[in-house]
Amino acid sequence: MSVIGEMTRAGAFRKLSAWRSERAALWFLALMIGTLSVAPLTRLVWAAIAPEGVPDVARLLHLIGTQKVLQATFNTVGIALSATLLAMLTGTLAALLVALTNLRGKQLWVFTFILPLMIPPQVIALAWIQALSPSSPLLTGIAGMFNGLGLTLHLGNQQPLYSATGIIILLGLHNAPLVFLTVRAGLRRLPADLVEAARITGASPLRVLFTVILPLARPAIFAGAALSFVAAAGNFGIQAMLGIPGRVPTLITLVYQRLNSYGPSALPDMAVLSLLIALITFAGLALSRYLGGRRDVRVSGAARNIRQSLGGWRLPVEGMAWLWILITLLLPLSALVTTSLTRGFGQALNWQTLTFENYLNALWQYPAIHQAFFTSLGLTLLAVIILTVASLFLAYFLSWQRNRLVSVLQMSTELAYALPGIVTGIAAILFFLKPLPLINVSIYGTVWIILAAYLSNFLALVLRPTLAGFAQIERSLDEAAQISGASFMRRMRDILMPLAAPSAMAGAILVFLTALNEIQVSILLVTSSTQTLGPMVIFLDEGGSSTLAAAVGCLMILIILLFMLLASLFAKRLPEGVLPWRA
Repeated sequence: MSVIGEMTRAGAFRKLSAWRSERAALWFLALMIGTLSVAPLTRLVWAAIAPEGVPDVARLLHLIGTQKVLQATFNTVGIALSATLLAMLTGTLAALLVALTNLRGKQLWVFTFILPLMIPPQVIALAWIQALSPSSPLLTGIAGMFNGLGLTLHLGNQQPLYSATGIIILLGLHNAPLVFLTVRAGLRRLPADLVEAARITGASPLRVLFTVILPLARPAIFAGAALSFVAAAGNFGIQAMLGIPGRVPTLITLVYQRLNSYGPSALPDMAVLSLLIALITFAGLALSRYLGGRRDVRVSGAARNIRQSLGGWRLPVEGMAWLWILITLLLPLSALVTTSLTRGFGQALNWQTLTFENYLNALWQYPAIHQAFFTSLGLTLLAVIILTVASLFLAYFLSWQRNRLVSVLQMSTELAYALPGIVTGIAAILFFLKPLPLINVSIYGTVWIILAAYLSNFLALVLRPTLAGFAQIERSLDEAAQISGASFMRRMRDILMPLAAPSAMAGAILVFLTALNEIQVSILLVTSSTQTLGPMVIFLDEGGSSTLAAAVGCLMILIILLFMLLASLFAKRLPEGVLPWRA
């Protein structure tokens, strides 16, 4: 009996120890997410409502009612809605073309169509500005070609992109891949039986498209529209590069300009504007969810690939598809490369003007660029490591130990990811401006505040694929290890982490590609001694170094391409669908 008693007590002790280690891990995650996401956002709301410690609704309404804020709000909503409509149209057409037709070369076409989404928006804006500038080498060469043919091509003296229309077009093109990805995923889940039944009854392909396919794909279309709206409203790179010189104020550029002009004293007002941006974002999400869910379109049936032959239209359609890539991707990037290879912006590229000096300066001669690159690389790698480990533990609790606290943690991570990056930046400044309690150290103005904002903003990006990985793991494996006496940490280390690692690695790749060149979060947090790579393009262009900015932008694109190709090499080891550029 004593032996049995000892075994019982030992088993009870192991269970208690495992329970304590699980609770410790959960509360550590709660402390991390609470400090990095919940507390800063709470501080942001309180600073907007009660900057002096007492709610002041009159001040809040007065600030929102000023002419500048009203104009910026109107521009933000109008631009975001218009850009979303453009993204919906182009992204849906691209998804229909890829998912439902026998288009040749899909893998390469999808890669090139997705690529603008991977390129930082400030680099995309710079490329288009240089492509359509009246003094650009590209347009100068086109004008010379027209003149040689006896035609006259008049180039205006004004940059056409410095306008609300220019911002809408670039945002729409930049966000179209977001709609494409969600609609393509929705089309893959369509039951082929309904489409085949409609074809058997004699319905034409267009009628099948408008009466069967598009109604069933409506939730996916509006889900993509929601992502596009959020991205458009919070896109700092394109709005700043085009809106500031074009005198088209938006809320996000107004926050940037006022904070640069007045410093931390403007934080209470910037908190109000940040809260307004957040409300616009959530209103767009709510509207999209309402429009996408007004009718129940769930149907039963096997999901199979639906293919419609293009027949005699195949060659013209393929020509139009590749012409789209030529205009929207190769045209601006070729202008960026051309500018980076000349000594001065506006020079025609020939053997006399060709130079690699800009690349040599970017790589070796400018310490600020080196520092920005290594700061971004270090912060990105550190964020990837921390977020990957945190997502593995959080996914365990969300999958098998869900309770109210775990649900709140998930909601907090999703909220932090849904908010525009500049809102996260303002919240981080407000929360970390004063010295931290207990240790009495302020991280404001250091790289650590940028890391804190990265951890807050990108956790959900790693968590989503990690959750998908845990959904494919048999829980009986963990239960068997638990019965055999394995501790929580040992089960995580030896069983669960290796099985979920491919999914977590896919999320880590997305975070790396996003954070290395990002600008939305760090633009308000960088200082002269803590530069990151993303804002460097804007700073160089504003300083008049257009050719050097073009060279830095080309190097950023090259880094992105290399990592995308490297990730593609390991695509077979990753869960299907986690690399968005894979067809």
